[in-house]
Amino acid sequence: MAGKKEYLLGLYEKAMPPGLSIREKLYFVKECGFDFMEISIDETDEKLSRLDYSEEEINDIINAMTESNVYIRTMCLSGHRRFPLGSHDESIRRRSLDIMQKAVEFSYRLGIRIIQLAGYDVYYEQSDETTRKLFNENLQKCVSNAALKGIMLGFETMETPFMDTVEKSMKYVKQAGSPYLGVYPDVGNLQNAAVLYGHDIVDDIQKGRGHIFAAHLKETKPGVYRDMQFGTGHTQYERCVKALYDMGVRIFTGEFWYMGEDDFKRTLYHANDFLRNKIEKAISA
Repeated sequence: MAGKKEYLLGLYEKAMPPGLSIREKLYFVKECGFDFMEISIDETDEKLSRLDYSEEEINDIINAMTESNVYIRTMCLSGHRRFPLGSHDESIRRRSLDIMQKAVEFSYRLGIRIIQLAGYDVYYEQSDETTRKLFNENLQKCVSNAALKGIMLGFETMETPFMDTVEKSMKYVKQAGSPYLGVYPDVGNLQNAAVLYGHDIVDDIQKGRGHIFAAHLKETKPGVYRDMQFGTGHTQYERCVKALYDMGVRIFTGEFWYMGEDDFKRTLYHANDFLRNKIEKAISA
């Protein structure tokens, strides 16, 4: 497929059954036509424990990538939802920085290029001026740490008002002034924000020009941010992909979740066909 030479389409790990090993998931990524896998480090103890993998466990993953010829190129780091950088609790903030340091080292060892950061100052606490200040202070530490390993940190645009647009993300990117901090937006979340605030989604995307590393492609509708089938919501894939592609973005990830389907591979095949069709229409327009 000609489009494969012009962009990469990754698959979010959690689109596959959780009981599969990373090795098995890599082979399903390949079988169903995706180009790479995005690994999840979410707020569960099981996923966070990956950051403490032994050298042997890391080498097992490296061997699996080599054998399958499918690589883990990005990380979705949502563990900061439970342990946010802006927490009022100092012990939680220390844990958040520890997670970030370990995530950078984990990425460096596996060859992961981009870590997607959840755009939350706090999630389970009340956001206020203090949490925003603490978030920004600790963010600078995270960026410096990532820069030492050459790892890019990209904000995910979320479902909460703190960072639900590219414009809001860019406030912190500009303050950091580092080539290692940018935006990794979720176009489904951006579409909901565009409807909520009454602006055009492409206008918002263009405010990140030169600072967008990759993009999540996800289906949403007003008030609903996940667990939807592609093509059943209001996400404007072609408009968003064209805007992103024209700005130099070449990495896209299909973000959706395994919902207990007996034939989950059918869902993966459908997602691959749907997203590639949208991407290739957009870049050939």
